[in-house]
Amino acid sequence: MMLPEACVANILAFTSPADTFSSSKVSSVFWLAGESDFVWEKFLPSDYKSLISQSSDHNRSFSSKKEIYRCLCDSLLIDNARKMFKINKFSGKITYTLSARDIFITQSDQTSYWSWGNVSDSRFSESAELKTIDRLEVKGKIQTGVLSPNTKYGAYLIVKVTKGAYGLDLVPAETLVKSSNGQISKNTTYLCCVDEKKQQMKRLFYGNRQERMATTVEGLGADGQRREPKSRDDGWMEIELGEFETREGEDDEVNMSLTEVKGYQLKGGLVIDGIEVRPKS
Repeated sequence: MMLPEACVANILAFTSPADTFSSSKVSSVFWLAGESDFVWEKFLPSDYKSLISQSSDHNRSFSSKKEIYRCLCDSLLIDNARKMFKINKFSGKITYTLSARDIFITQSDQTSYWSWGNVSDSRFSESAELKTIDRLEVKGKIQTGVLSPNTKYGAYLIVKVTKGAYGLDLVPAETLVKSSNGQISKNTTYLCCVDEKKQQMKRLFYGNRQERMATTVEGLGADGQRREPKSRDDGWMEIELGEFETREGEDDEVNMSLTEVKGYQLKGGLVIDGIEVRPKS
C-alpha cells in the first residue's frame, strides 16, 4: 500500500533537499509530497523572510516555499547589496560573501593607494584595486549565528591580479581566522601565482633580498608546496584565510584577516572583491 501524501511529506521533511529532489522520481505521491510548502519550509533558513526583505528582490512574489528555496540557491544580494547570501541546492548549507565595501582594507579611502570601480564579473557594484602600498591589511568579521550550525567553514579572500601587478609574490602574507570561542586557524600564502620569467627579473632586481624575506615567513603548505591563490569557476581567484566550525545554539564572532606588513616593498595590481565564507566539503 502507498503511504498517504501527508505522511510522505512528513518523512521528507526529516531528510535533505537532495533526498527530496531525487525522491520525486519514485512516484506521483512522492512528487506531490516533495512539492509541498510543509517540506520546503523545513529546509529554508529560519530568517528567510528577513533576508528577502533586505534584498533587491523584496517586492518579488513567490508561488511556493520551493520557489523561495530555489531563489536563495541562485544567491541574494542583501544589506544594501554589501553582502551576498546563498544556500547550496542539495545540502541547504549557507554561504555568505562580504563585499569589499563591507570589510576593512588598509588605506582604502585614499585615492593614491586604491581605486574603486565596477568589475564586469563581480557580484557587487564595486571592487577595490590596489594602486600601490607597502603595508597591506584586509580584515572581515561574521557572526556564526547567520551560518549553518555544526558545520566546518572556510574563509576565502576573493581576488584578481592585473597584468601590471608587481610586488605580490616577493613576500608571503599571513592569514588568520579566529573566533570568540577560542578557535584559531593561521597560515601564510603568496598573493599571486608564481611566474618564472618575472621571478628571474626579481632575482636580478632584488638580489638575495627575496630569499632572506622568504625564510622569515615561508609561505608553504603542509605538503611543502608554495601556497598561493587558486582559480575559481567564476573567473576570480581565492586565497584561503583559514577555517572554523559552527556549533548549535552558539553565535560567536569570527574575525578573518590577511596581512603583509613585513616586506616593506611596494606592491600593486591586486583587485579585492570580498571575503566568502562557505562550508568545506
